Amino acid sequence: MANCRAGTIPGFGLRAFQAWWALQLAALGLVLALPAGSAQDPTQTRHPEVDAPIPQPLPLVKERYLVNKFPDRPSIPPTLSIPLEPLGFSTPGAIYLGARNSLASLDFLDENHLLFTFRVPGLLHRDSAKDEESTERQIRALVLALPQGNVVADTQWTVHDRARYLWTLKDGHFLLRDRNSLFEGDATLKLKPLLDFPGNLLWLDLDPSQDLMVTNSREPLPKPAKQQPPADATSSEGSTSAAQPDSPSSGQAKPGEVGTPSTASANLTADSENGDQDNTEPNLVVRILRRASGEVMLVSRAHTPVQLPINSQGYLENLRQSSGWVLNLNYFTGGSKMLGTVASFCSPTDDFVSEDEILVTGCGTLGESRLTAMTTNGRTLWATQAPPTEIWPKLVTAANGLSLAWETLDTDHPVNSYAPIWPEDVKEQSVTVFDAANGDIALVSPVNPVMDEGGNVAISPTGRRVALLNAGAIQVFDLPAPPPLPTAPAKHSTH
Repeated sequence: MANCRAGTIPGFGLRAFQAWWALQLAALGLVLALPAGSAQDPTQTRHPEVDAPIPQPLPLVKERYLVNKFPDRPSIPPTLSIPLEPLGFSTPGAIYLGARNSLASLDFLDENHLLFTFRVPGLLHRDSAKDEESTERQIRALVLALPQGNVVADTQWTVHDRARYLWTLKDGHFLLRDRNSLFEGDATLKLKPLLDFPGNLLWLDLDPSQDLMVTNSREPLPKPAKQQPPADATSSEGSTSAAQPDSPSSGQAKPGEVGTPSTASANLTADSENGDQDNTEPNLVVRILRRASGEVMLVSRAHTPVQLPINSQGYLENLRQSSGWVLNLNYFTGGSKMLGTVASFCSPTDDFVSEDEILVTGCGTLGESRLTAMTTNGRTLWATQAPPTEIWPKLVTAANGLSLAWETLDTDHPVNSYAPIWPEDVKEQSVTVFDAANGDIALVSPVNPVMDEGGNVAISPTGRRVALLNAGAIQVFDLPAPPPLPTAPAKHSTH
């Protein structure tokens, strides 16, 4: 079963989170290497050249910086600050806290240019057809040149939901999502159509190389086609009936149209799909596809959203066993490799920080997050633990995979089924920037205003610069060069 991350997909709100968090009350989430010959699921295919990794001793857990109190200022001073008010940005109201709306985005296009987008406040509109509040909103986009912070490009977009809408690429370009369409833009903020999906595109993620993409889209099953008359049937004037247009699943999609080829069909489910589903048809479609061409490599239907972490070789899944969770890498070319076990009551979250490094987030006894960085050959690089008062984590990584930022909401009490979270319990939002190779902490800072869906933290492509929304400004920090990652393991053979 593939892992479904709470809050990643649109529609996972505050009450849903409370129900989900009620389950987070047991064993520490700690990644352990599987010793060779240990018990494993016999249904999982293993390649002979990828035996279980040799156990690696776990390093001492690194304590979080300022673990017992909220940071009231950045741990190092910013190199420069760009005031927000002259850019037209206004602080979102407290009413948005817990709604998981994507209200802004902050990204580096390169080391010296920031892309800053934010919701333009205005009157709420109503959808006259449905007699309900419309989700349409206006987004202002600015490109800022550093160090002066002057605006070099400015435009406004219209999007039609409240979920995340923007992802940056390594080459100074970015992806913009709206309804069923995906656009590509550049530093001039000009957009061009990239891909069109058969239904509303809800969420996407990219592999570290950004050549592959995972998407979730809402696509109800098509109704059975009406039976066509025989080919030789004609009207009274002798003309034949009109041919039906090709459907996206017919394999004859137009350029840019994403199809559903039967040759790429697979069976993926979220952890919540445990056989207790009702008889409704699955109306979500999960795809792995090539970003540039839209070629679909894998497609599956599901009842609930599916998060599928991928690198260029395959995708990760967490397999439930009596001893915990097995982290399993499934190769696109066939076969799989067990990387280790996770002793965590909640389903752990897996993220590829780079092609060869994975950040695994498990749960402790009080619901606290435990982070473990490991390689695709099963070696543990570092581990750390957050206090149970830090919740709803968001991860941001540098394009080169050398730095990562871990952002959380900070509450005044641990959150569990007996003490749920309410908006007034959130005291601030904070971010910790780690060196990916060893877990050393490069920066700790508050971020303000609080945005529970993120969008207020950015790391430059080299990992040497971090930008935050804080104290009424975009604060930019210059950091020492992060250390290189360990030597990459040998690649899986495709033969």
